[in-house]
Amino acid sequence: MSSPFSESHALALDAADPLHAFRGEFAFPRHGDDEQIYLCGNSLGLMPHAARDAVAEELDAWSQRAVEGHFHGQRPWLHTLDAIREPLAELVGALPLEVVAMNTLTVNLHLMLASFFRPVGVRCKLLIEAGAFPSDHHAVDSQLRWHGLDPASTLITLQPDLPDGLFSAEAIDAAIAEHGDTLALVLLPGVQYRTGQVLDIARITASAHAAGAVAGFDLAHAAGNVPLALHDSGADFAVWCTYKYLNAGPGAIAAAFVHQRHAHSGRPRLAGWWGHESATRFAMAPEFTPSPGAEGWQVSNPPILSLAPLRASLAQFQRAGMSALRDKSVRLTGYLEALIRERLDDTLHILTPSDPLQRGCQLSLRVRAGRAQGRDLFEYLLAHGIVGDWREPDVIRLSPTPLYNRYIDVLRAVLAIAQWRAHA
Repeated sequence: MSSPFSESHALALDAADPLHAFRGEFAFPRHGDDEQIYLCGNSLGLMPHAARDAVAEELDAWSQRAVEGHFHGQRPWLHTLDAIREPLAELVGALPLEVVAMNTLTVNLHLMLASFFRPVGVRCKLLIEAGAFPSDHHAVDSQLRWHGLDPASTLITLQPDLPDGLFSAEAIDAAIAEHGDTLALVLLPGVQYRTGQVLDIARITASAHAAGAVAGFDLAHAAGNVPLALHDSGADFAVWCTYKYLNAGPGAIAAAFVHQRHAHSGRPRLAGWWGHESATRFAMAPEFTPSPGAEGWQVSNPPILSLAPLRASLAQFQRAGMSALRDKSVRLTGYLEALIRERLDDTLHILTPSDPLQRGCQLSLRVRAGRAQGRDLFEYLLAHGIVGDWREPDVIRLSPTPLYNRYIDVLRAVLAIAQWRAHA
């Protein structure tokens, strides 16, 4: 059997990969005469070639039909969300009624918090994890202040109880139970952005509901990365972006989930005309009648040019299948971990859990020699055409993405790190 560190071994794994053809559907930035080794899909996914055609199609419709493009042509803009509702729902394990593409992630988070964070009396606290993505922290802090509450006493920041900034399920359960009578809402990630740890959405939801609180989730690093079952989990709401693993482009349109049980609840919201039921939307009446389900939280008409790349990307996910993508992800990330532990264990510390059920594509790495050496390694990799990303204070994230990354990419990245170590 060939060594895992041989190119022949990695190339054989790539040749046997049933998803290998998808790589050719993406544009890769160049490094000299070669393609970059791009391990940064957790931050911004690569461009599917089909995205260019999808946007061009809408530009053509605009140029040829102008306002009539809303009603005529291959994809009338009035019904543009219809084409992505089912694949979007399938991707996150939801009913079509429960999902919508709209706005951007933090805007959607504010819209969800406006409806679902309803502090009453002593039940006025909101729980997030310590080290939450800054935008989430800013959003919940401002929501608390909007309600006249002091975040110092009403924002609970759950501290990690395990090494490397990780959380045990038991600690999350205990924190929710501890604050149960005063807790209005729990907001946690599906995948923690700095460590890459996957959290148990169904278990967190059950704990939150048992305490009388709402359960919401930020799935920015989970959607398109790990299998999701939002409907079955019982989560009240979730929000996510589409420019990471979903490859819909920089600043792409985001998405939201609202559980079916809230579809006709009449829950208060910040309303806009596109959230009005479609049958009477163009009657232009002043009274607001929300569309049932997640679409009732829309504020403005859909951005057609931003939706086009997402449509192209979701078609790829449907053809590949999330199950096959997950199978490859487990093997590909496992290969990266195995190589690091065998060859670089004295140089790199892996923060991300080893259990595949507790991680997706991402491995978060810390150089044992300290931040300065870590930053030096990061810059070395960039200079050699290997793209990951850096998260302060000292974490390098590498994410071998199954739609377009190969085993040979992983091997060459590890060999480059070994070369850096030899000259450091």
